[in-house]
This record gives sequence, structure tokens and C-alpha cells, in this order.
Amino acid sequence: MVKKIALAAAVLGIVIYSVNDIQPNISAYAAPLNKARKEKNRSFRLAQDSPLPVAQKAQFDSLKYYPAALDYVIVAAIARNARPDTTILQMSDNRTEQYLNWGQAKFEIDKKPQQLTAYLKASGTDSTLFIPFTDLTNGRETYGGGRYLDAAIPKADETEVTLDFNRAYNPYCAYNNDYSCPVPPANNRLRVAIAAGEQSFHD
Repeated sequence: MVKKIALAAAVLGIVIYSVNDIQPNISAYAAPLNKARKEKNRSFRLAQDSPLPVAQKAQFDSLKYYPAALDYVIVAAIARNARPDTTILQMSDNRTEQYLNWGQAKFEIDKKPQQLTAYLKASGTDSTLFIPFTDLTNGRETYGGGRYLDAAIPKADETEVTLDFNRAYNPYCAYNNDYSCPVPPANNRLRVAIAAGEQSFHD
């Protein structure tokens, strides 16, 4: 009987260890994320190319963020466009800019299918995919004009891309109306709330 109890305890220990080993550690994940957020705050306060007007820089403390959440680090299936067509994105000042329609990222949130189109600048200067999007937090907890997400460009043989919504950020237009920013297109309007990443700059 004692041997059976000891064996059961050993098996339980292995299972618990395995589960903990498989699941990402939120503390380890959050450390570099929080470091990047602190560096961005410092840049907003001190950098010459900060989007904040001079008067605001003197009063600026920090940007607001949702707490890090591993549920919003999503591995999405990708559907590449073999020959990306040129797409015109509307800018916040009524201008337009040309982008390449790179492909679609397909995933689920709360068991609901979602899709976002990923873009590259037509000039070829982007080193990451550009994903402008809106969600149900806009105008409430996050900037009304939507947010942006960057993602690594998958290699030719890769079929997935990681979308880390904890790193979703506001366009410069959220801080200063002098900037011109791409407006998230209709096909990138999510009908779910993405409670991750940067929140509204102004209350």
C-alpha cells in the first residue's frame, strides 16, 4: 500500500512538473516586455523625435498599458498572397499611402474565428509585418482610431506567425494631431475586445 501511494505521488509530481514545464512563465515573459515599456517612456520624455509636444514632455510620466497576458500571445495561421497587390491605405489627414497586401493571419479568440490582413510598405522599407487593427476596446479603454501591431516576417517555409497583442501600440496621432497615420482598414476591424497592449493616452 505504501509503495502504491509513493508511486502515485511520484506520478503526480511528474505530471505537475510537465505541465509547469510546458506552460510559459508569465514572469519570465513579462520581464522584457516591461523593460521595453520603460524604455519607451524614457524615449517619450527625453528623445528629440518624441511625438509629444514640448509642453507635454515636461509633464509626461508614463504611458498606460494592460497587464501582460499570455492569452494574447497568439500563434496564427498565415495565408500568403503569392503576388501581393498594392493597396491604398487612408491616412488620418485624408492623404493616402501605398502598401503591399502581404497576406492574412487567421486565428481564434474566445473560440471565435478572426482574421487580420498584414501589410508591407510598397517602398520595401519594412523589416516587419504591419498590422493596423481596431477592436471593441477602441474609444473606451484604448485609442479610438485603432492600434498597430508588428510581427516578424515568416520565412518562406513557415505556416504560422506570432501575434503578440501585449505589444500593440498607439499611432503617433494618439499623442499629437500634427502626425499623419494609417487608418486601420475595414477588413481589420475585430468584433472582439483585445484587452492587451497600450491603452488610451488621454483619459
